[in-house]
Amino acid sequence: MEETIAVENICIKEIIYLLIKRIFDIIISLIGIMILIPTIIIVKIVTIGNKDYESIFFSQTRIGKNGKEFQIYKFRTMVPNADEILFRTLELDKIAAEEYSKNKKLKKDPRITKIGKILRKLSIDELPQVINVLKGDMSIIGNRPYLPREKKDMKEYYHDIVKTKPGITGYWQVNGRSNTSFEERIKLESYYSNHYSLKLDLKIFIKTFIVVLFSKGAA
Repeated sequence: MEETIAVENICIKEIIYLLIKRIFDIIISLIGIMILIPTIIIVKIVTIGNKDYESIFFSQTRIGKNGKEFQIYKFRTMVPNADEILFRTLELDKIAAEEYSKNKKLKKDPRITKIGKILRKLSIDELPQVINVLKGDMSIIGNRPYLPREKKDMKEYYHDIVKTKPGITGYWQVNGRSNTSFEERIKLESYYSNHYSLKLDLKIFIKTFIVVLFSKGAA
């Protein structure tokens, strides 16, 4: 009897948590969309000024909650043939290949454009993800939305990480961000998936502003 009551209490707490989180996501994403509209105009003007006439948006398949894949939206920060350049770089540069194997990114990434560096430094490149949040694919707070090809590298942590929706910001972003290895990142995100709460989400949300303000660990 006591065990049944305890399980029921956990379920109620979970429902309340998810409801409050969804309401928060909708409110923040609507505010984000109002900021996104003028940002699109500015980014497009600057991009054209740099003689780049391709789309300023970037869409890519990512892993969502329970392993369900979805299309993520971002401002494009790389050259149009980014994947081709990445594979060529990893093939010709052994040091870069080792770095990418360990961190799943390159500190001196030849694919990133001039405006892309600025967008990443200020974390503006992720602003279009508010559309994903409004759609329900993502949350404001959550784990990083991983690429399908990264699933094998997530090892046993994969099942923990996909328990929650991926987020625009999260436990990893405010605890090292680009200064952590891939292994350290997935451990941090596994921790979040097993300890998420409104209190922890609030701490992450507040700390995100500090990290962005001082561009700490920005890629």
